[in-house]
Amino acid sequence: MDRSSLLRRPFRYSNNSIALWLIGANILVFALRLLAPELAYLLALNPLAVLSGKLWQPLTYMFLHADLSHLLVNMLGLLFFGTQVERELGSREFLLYYLVTGFLAGLFSFAAYLLTGAYGVFLLGASGAVFAVLLAFAAIYPTAEIYVWGILPVRAPLLVIGYTLIEIFSELFSFRSSVAHLTHLAGFGFGWLYFLVRFGVNPGRRFFPRR
Repeated sequence: MDRSSLLRRPFRYSNNSIALWLIGANILVFALRLLAPELAYLLALNPLAVLSGKLWQPLTYMFLHADLSHLLVNMLGLLFFGTQVERELGSREFLLYYLVTGFLAGLFSFAAYLLTGAYGVFLLGASGAVFAVLLAFAAIYPTAEIYVWGILPVRAPLLVIGYTLIEIFSELFSFRSSVAHLTHLAGFGFGWLYFLVRFGVNPGRRFFPRR
């Protein structure tokens, strides 16, 4: 693949534990929100707030979490999968991937809220970016097995497909309506697109390589 173009030019490799720094940033914002609850209105993505000039919200929403369990699930995903992806891609590439996919998932959700008239929604959480990280992990380590509930071994690509089907089903039938299923799906979608555009790699071919 052509890595000489500006769009595909690689960064110099380094591994500076950016995933751990991102976890620390999320924990810090969570603690600050406990001290100043009004921070949520500044950082969470709300369609009307973005239209009124808070243009940073499609980026900052991913550093804000609803409660401790929401934070814990996302940060565990970032710890288990993000550190492995960062080790393979390098810290600069990983940080760009994480922020771009999370930002685009936020923009996609913003557009969906506008189109459906959901102006009162406040989107928060790193799930869109974390789902993109899971897709990257599956594309990089397609034979890796993840133990669901610590018991059931599932190949990483099958877990991505399973999550995708669950999110689509949940969105269509409005299960757990407080969960941003579209944002999760957008994370997968933009992660897939990032691999195609940036690396010239189709994750689907990595998931199921021809023998």
